[in-house]
Amino acid sequence: MSQFERNSTVLLKYIPEPAVPVMARWIVEYDFKLKIKKERNTKLGDYRSPHDGNNHVITINHNLNKYAFLITLVHEVAHLVTYNAHKNRVNPHGDEWKQNYKQLMRHFLTTDYFPTDVLLALQKHFLSPAASSCSDANLLRILSRYDENNEEKIFIEKIPHKTVFKYNGGRVFEKGERIRTRYRCKEVATGAVYLFHALAEVELVTFE
Repeated sequence: MSQFERNSTVLLKYIPEPAVPVMARWIVEYDFKLKIKKERNTKLGDYRSPHDGNNHVITINHNLNKYAFLITLVHEVAHLVTYNAHKNRVNPHGDEWKQNYKQLMRHFLTTDYFPTDVLLALQKHFLSPAASSCSDANLLRILSRYDENNEEKIFIEKIPHKTVFKYNGGRVFEKGERIRTRYRCKEVATGAVYLFHALAEVELVTFE
């Protein structure tokens, strides 16, 4: 089995099928290692440039739906392309990266790869690409429609003010006021204040 075929077999589990040949070819052409990681609360994926004899490495969270996975993967490939052209001489999410991100994503901006609602959100997103697709609340909200068990999820923006909730299965917080795309929430145990993304997934706390 060729490297292209091996890449295709893995990618088929994670991205829309029509995108598999393009991305499998990119892995060969751009010569990077793709690693699938367990969920990370602070990021969906990342890119590491070559060092100590190692190659480019891109990591993506395993639990993303196929559309979010593809968008995140293209985002990280754009970092690789930017690094190859400029090394560390430019801002990681500066104009050079934005241009490469837009250019790479053009391959996929049709309904062959994304549902219409995701495609429209992406087109709006690319008017000014953020450092992370997580920073675009509208895009993230649309993408969440395609998550498994989406009906069971509770997002912080949907619960009432001063609701007590549990985050990531552990610490308990009280929802506070909204600041742009985030909410100021107070940890019940310590009184410390943290900012939560409007689409952070939470668990309601019930008192018996």
